[in-house]
Amino acid sequence: MNLSSYSRQDLIRLQRQIERELDYRRRQDQRTARKEIRQIAEKYGLSVTELVGSSSRRSGSVARSGTVYRHPDNPQLTWAGRGRKPKWVREWEAAGNSLDQLRQS
Repeated sequence: MNLSSYSRQDLIRLQRQIERELDYRRRQDQRTARKEIRQIAEKYGLSVTELVGSSSRRSGSVARSGTVYRHPDNPQLTWAGRGRKPKWVREWEAAGNSLDQLRQS
């Protein structure tokens, strides 16, 4: 594309159009990426935060909430009770079991 024949005003208009288009495409890419990330997290029974980590950076140490729920047959499966329920918790409830049965004392 030969831009030498464009006036300064034409180039400024073109630049604005390009910036708007780039912004639009960036937002579209973000939507697509978010959708794909949610699908991947759901496939593995994770929350998005568990999959990609927290986007906010905190300084200093932050107290983490302890395990509130633990699978009785597989102690590796735990959930703090925050955010979206993991797949194993949803499956547990779908089988007619109570969430209280998983609660740690």
